[in-house]
Amino acid sequence: MVLLIHHPVSPFSRKIRMLMAEKKMLFVLKEEEPWNLSDDVYKLNPAGSLPIFVFDGNVIAGNYAISEFLEEISNENPVLPKDAKQRAEVRRLTEWFDDKFYREVYRHIVSEKIVRRFANGGAPDSKALNIGLNNLAFHMEYIDWLAERRNYLAGEEFSLADITAAAHLSIIDYLGDIAWDGYRNAKIWYSKIKSRPSFKDILKDNIRGILPAKHYANLDF
Repeated sequence: MVLLIHHPVSPFSRKIRMLMAEKKMLFVLKEEEPWNLSDDVYKLNPAGSLPIFVFDGNVIAGNYAISEFLEEISNENPVLPKDAKQRAEVRRLTEWFDDKFYREVYRHIVSEKIVRRFANGGAPDSKALNIGLNNLAFHMEYIDWLAERRNYLAGEEFSLADITAAAHLSIIDYLGDIAWDGYRNAKIWYSKIKSRPSFKDILKDNIRGILPAKHYANLDF
């Protein structure tokens, strides 16, 4: 049995779920709250982070390690190009979203609107939210610029960069904080991602007590 320990508000978990679906892998999900992790999580991953991939008694922790492992063991729908320069661009953008976008947008929006609420019942910090929304505009402009010049974010072919970007954006989109009409090329790109079978379960996610934006699961917005 393949088990993925995850949470719907973890962009890294969404990334691996989508990648596994692209690889047509069957897996079971176990949910853990990032703000209230069980002792079992720390036993499997001392870093205390999600997702955690468990198979045949083996454990792989961390989204980078898991994504590289899945790409190496499966020939189904490769998400890293064969060309070294193209692979470098995919990895650059993957890091952009997992690091820069996460720090500048996710931590200010999702952490305030969702994590703070469930962790201690606190209200969002409006200053932090404004910082996140301002940063989001910069990132959306960059995505729009990339999507205008390329078929997918890193080039002509769908890649891990698209999976990673969509994993992060989908949570922000769930909250209704993306003004898609201002980013035509990014909207077309995201519509293509939403239409992929691997994204189907992501669009079914529900966060307890928080309704998704009306357009969230609409493939045509």
